[in-house]
Amino acid sequence: MNALLGIALATAFLAGLAGGVHCAGMCGGIVHALCTRPAQEPRATQLTYLLAYNGGRLTSYTVAGMLVGALGAAGLLTHAAPQIQIFLLALAGVTLTLLGMYVAGVMPWFARLESAGTWLWQRIQPWTSRLLPVTTRTRAFGLGALWGWLPCGMVYGVLLIALAAGSGWQGGALMLAFGLGTVPNLLGIGLLSRQLHALRSARLPRLAAGGVVAAFGIYTMAQLMHPAMPMASGGLLCITPPSFAAWLP
Repeated sequence: MNALLGIALATAFLAGLAGGVHCAGMCGGIVHALCTRPAQEPRATQLTYLLAYNGGRLTSYTVAGMLVGALGAAGLLTHAAPQIQIFLLALAGVTLTLLGMYVAGVMPWFARLESAGTWLWQRIQPWTSRLLPVTTRTRAFGLGALWGWLPCGMVYGVLLIALAAGSGWQGGALMLAFGLGTVPNLLGIGLLSRQLHALRSARLPRLAAGGVVAAFGIYTMAQLMHPAMPMASGGLLCITPPSFAAWLP
């Protein structure tokens, strides 16, 4: 696997993991409902419902990432591919930098991206009521698959990065990595809410995680300054980054 792709996947996972407070606000109600099942049910049964819900959510994330990644790939097949490559790299860098600042709590207005998907959610939300109450794991999976399209600023931010990846499979992999990063927080809401509340709210870990995400965004933009940047083949994240020695005079 290309080193740049590996770093991008790790960054997407870190963004999801560090966005625990936001995830708790967006999906906490549904997760809590899945955990307030009959008292006689063992905790292991509740866990299977939570895993089914998150499996559906991750499926939707991955599909969305593949779709927007394929859209970016289509742009790279046109005659304007060099210009589109520069635009997509700049988009990825700027989005990662802003997302890192949002994760660190420096730029709360990043969540305004959520309004972009309101029209789609208005059409999907009525279907969620047909899966309530959640009496089977299949319903839990279906509810998660629908809830994966809930307007979310962080999701849309990572989708922009998936678009900039310029590859369907890379876009899907980025969204899957981000979704996997959110799973521990959502499982914690249902099973270990008190124990994880302090960790999700801790300032220092969020600053550190946000700094890492923003640093990768700055590094991505820095590639645009290198005159020998190769053209993408198989997606922008498959570009072999220039060595640091190549930047020296």
